[in-house]
Amino acid sequence: MLINWAVVPTCLPIIRRRCHGCASQRLRASGKFRVNANHKLIDTWLLALCTECGETAKLTVLERMTVRTIPPEMLDRLHANDPGLAAELLQDPDVQHRNRFTLDWTDAWRLDTAGSDHLDCDVLDVAVRNAARIPVRPTRLIADGCGLSRGEVSRLITEGKVVSAARLSGKLSGDFTFTLKR
Repeated sequence: MLINWAVVPTCLPIIRRRCHGCASQRLRASGKFRVNANHKLIDTWLLALCTECGETAKLTVLERMTVRTIPPEMLDRLHANDPGLAAELLQDPDVQHRNRFTLDWTDAWRLDTAGSDHLDCDVLDVAVRNAARIPVRPTRLIADGCGLSRGEVSRLITEGKVVSAARLSGKLSGDFTFTLKR
């Protein structure tokens, strides 16, 4: 029996970068963009607010780009302060590298399972789809989805009763499948 689970974001993650106004390392994306045009060149920033002092930080999205090189749909989304675009850009490795930040997904996601009717099966084949490249521990997902403790899941992995082509130790941010044999 194949069951599909999904790791779904519930809000934008915390941005881990030093605030310029205080010593805090936590910024919250406001979901708003600042677009500045200088003749035919355009600069765009995603605005983030410090969780401690409220200072605004600008995360560079586009820098000195000619307007013609930017797809019109993206310009429309920037001008509309599209929250979906903000989420996409926060996860973009180029934007993260350029602005020197990492994301903290603590309490910003949830696991959607197919319900509890599958828990009585002897063999479960589960496909986990990660909707937003959220780094999660597979042992935590298996424990939450199957109603087990993480220690019990670790024991099942060492006994060979939980198997996967993906590495189940550490964190994964992509899709994976596993089989649980009871």
